Amino acid sequence: QGQEKLSCNPKKENRTHVVLCELGNPMKAGAQITVDMELSVSGLEDMGDAITFQLQLRSKNSPSATNASVMVTVPVEAQAEMELRGNSLPDTTVLPTSWQEVEGSRRLEDHGIKVEHVYELHNKGPSTVSGITLRLAVPHQLGGRILLYLLELGTDGGMNCTRHPDLNPAQV
Repeated sequence: QGQEKLSCNPKKENRTHVVLCELGNPMKAGAQITVDMELSVSGLEDMGDAITFQLQLRSKNSPSATNASVMVTVPVEAQAEMELRGNSLPDTTVLPTSWQEVEGSRRLEDHGIKVEHVYELHNKGPSTVSGITLRLAVPHQLGGRILLYLLELGTDGGMNCTRHPDLNPAQV
């Protein structure tokens, strides 16, 4: 007939989280009602791809065989928006036209001007993330000649990094 908001109360019974909703009292015999529920559950990052709820309609009247429970499985899909930010220090570098690489040198200055690239990966939510893989392609050669001499690679924040095969080949 009409729509009403339910009064629901979370409780803990036998180490299980229970939400009790009062549907109405008294209820006429043979009454049929439809209930739409929206649940907000946190901490599902490691729950897999679905969560199962047990639903049961109970009456405060004498016990009935119709108090059976039903299992409802709801798919879980975590959503997170990632953002990659980066900059170079200095932001512009120009090599002098007379500059020549000194072959075999182990001095940093003989391999060019130092440029530091910094990248930050940000999780904009709403979910937490884990197991992220970031692949960053750096153009270090052009026409068989060194374009950028990759000196070192580092991370902050408990991340692991795979060493690039062309990292500091002359051990500068």
